[in-house]
Amino acid sequence: MEPSNAQNPAGMPLIGAKAPSFKAVTTQGEINFPDQYAGSWVILFSHPADFTPVCTSEFMTFASMEEDFAKLNCKLVGLSVDGLYSHIAWLRTIKEKITYKGMKNVEVKFPLIEDITMEVAHKYGMMQPGESSTKAVRAVFVIDPKGIIRTILYYPLSLGRNFDEIMRIVIGLQTADAFSIATPADWRPGDDVIVPTAGSCGVAKERMDSKADMTCHDWFFCTKKLDKEKVMAAIQKPKK
Repeated sequence: MEPSNAQNPAGMPLIGAKAPSFKAVTTQGEINFPDQYAGSWVILFSHPADFTPVCTSEFMTFASMEEDFAKLNCKLVGLSVDGLYSHIAWLRTIKEKITYKGMKNVEVKFPLIEDITMEVAHKYGMMQPGESSTKAVRAVFVIDPKGIIRTILYYPLSLGRNFDEIMRIVIGLQTADAFSIATPADWRPGDDVIVPTAGSCGVAKERMDSKADMTCHDWFFCTKKLDKEKVMAAIQKPKK
């Protein structure tokens, strides 16, 4: 069955749905989203406003991690409801003046969407009146190479994002897809992974009796080892 394009009543797209499409002006030229990103993972994220401290720290962090995301075939796209010239001035200020946590001369090369009309922000449920009616919350959408939304995170205006977790999400989703497994709480590459739950009594019994490469804590909860090197070899883009 094809994923639904449906949104919930509040307008927020759902996990498993097609990412809402749009065309927009950005600091890197016009984009056609998500069509031009077909074949790549994408992190689409919003921030409340240019020239704000929390957003500045986040953009510097995203920019410093862009190559690490690229190794995972994952591209970054930012958005705020500010205008293009504000975006450009802010990104120049970041590069020329801001030093934070050892990061300096940071150039933001990924596109930052101009969304003055709030059209895109409304399509993605980034405007939440209980938090602000004029600023987008800190939303994160992880979208797979088929344009399907796989993860949604929302942060309030006052809380900066956890970038280790965003990276972990991308790696975890790609690992689950590549090896047909699930990942347990706090999983990191190299940790044991979860084998899909047995679909019949016979399979459940076989698993409990088996001496295979699984550890079954009970019929519904079996894990197996998956080396970090094997995970990263499967999901990272080969060097050219």
